[in-house]
Amino acid sequence: MRSRYSAFVVGDADYLLRTWHPDTRPAELGLDPGMQWRRLDIISTSRGGPLDSEGVVTFAAHYRHDGERGVQRETSRFVREDRRWYYLDAVVSG
Repeated sequence: MRSRYSAFVVGDADYLLRTWHPDTRPAELGLDPGMQWRRLDIISTSRGGPLDSEGVVTFAAHYRHDGERGVQRETSRFVREDRRWYYLDAVVSG
C-alpha cells in the first residue's frame, strides 16, 4: 500500500500498473500532474500478513489540487500471487 501511494506521489504510472492485479488492471493509467499527494494515514488493516493470500487496507490520502485541500478515503483489497502483492480493487468512501 505504501509503495503504491509513493508511486502516486512521484507520478509512476508504470509501477502502479505493474502492482495492479491483471484481472482488474486498466490498459493505461493517466495521472493528474496537478494532484499533490501530501500524506497517507493508514486507518486499519485486515489480514495481509506473511501467511495470508489476501489483505485489506483502509486509508486516508491527503492531497492538494488547484489550491484546494482534500482527502481520499478508500478501502483497498490486495491479493498475493507468486509471493507478490497486487492491488485488486477498492471502495472509495469520500
